[in-house]
Amino acid sequence: MIKKLLPVLTLFFIFSHAYAQERTASKQVSTFTIEAPQLQATKKIWVYLPENYATSKKNFSVIYMHDAQNLFDAKTSYSGEWNVDEKLDSLKAQVIVIGIEHGNEKRMEELTPFKNEKYGGGKADHYLEFIVKTLKPQIDKTYRTKTRKKNTIIMGSSLGGLASYYAVLKYPEIFGKAGVFSPSFWFTKDIYTLTEKSKKIKSKIYFLCGDAESDDMVSDLNKMEYLLNSNRCYCLNLNKKTIVKNGKHNEKLWRDGFVDAILWLGY
Repeated sequence: MIKKLLPVLTLFFIFSHAYAQERTASKQVSTFTIEAPQLQATKKIWVYLPENYATSKKNFSVIYMHDAQNLFDAKTSYSGEWNVDEKLDSLKAQVIVIGIEHGNEKRMEELTPFKNEKYGGGKADHYLEFIVKTLKPQIDKTYRTKTRKKNTIIMGSSLGGLASYYAVLKYPEIFGKAGVFSPSFWFTKDIYTLTEKSKKIKSKIYFLCGDAESDDMVSDLNKMEYLLNSNRCYCLNLNKKTIVKNGKHNEKLWRDGFVDAILWLGY
């Protein structure tokens, strides 16, 4: 049970603190702020552009990622960053990444689609509406993007993994692909019910977790995979599951799995 509560403890005790480190974000990363009327807040957005963006005239696929504080910069991350910018630079990946900073004490509300009797939450509809109706139009207007669903990926870990999975169920016409890392399916059983009741799910989904995260992480992921395969033929190869031996619930697990996920999902 203690391991299961790690995402919640992280919310209150970890994400609000950052190690005193030097900034490590690359020069391809910039930030801006945008009003989020759906959340009654102002959001800081991190943008990664490919090295050849300025010299190219092509359009690029876009990955929307949660918890931007932990993606690019050790200075803003608690226990190490994902190194998203460095990894994409090394691949010369032709993709834009949009990182959305979490709402600190409101993180749980933003990233959970249904309420938990003990922990509350359940405002992911507002958060995703902000992404779809406010943020994405602004990104598509400002940058040269490929706007089709097959070129729009959503990705996150822990509660962000839950939100990313929910996003492809709620907005299948927007998000054609999802990276779902260590998803907090334990937060609500309603996510399983929604999967069962959903129309045929066509989005491509990459699941990742470690077998040392919690007592239920692997079994929860296996259950969701079974429901997905019941919803659509597993022979279509629309979902992939990676379980890392001795993998724990931390940035290292997600950082190490990032490249394999985006290469399999395609961009």
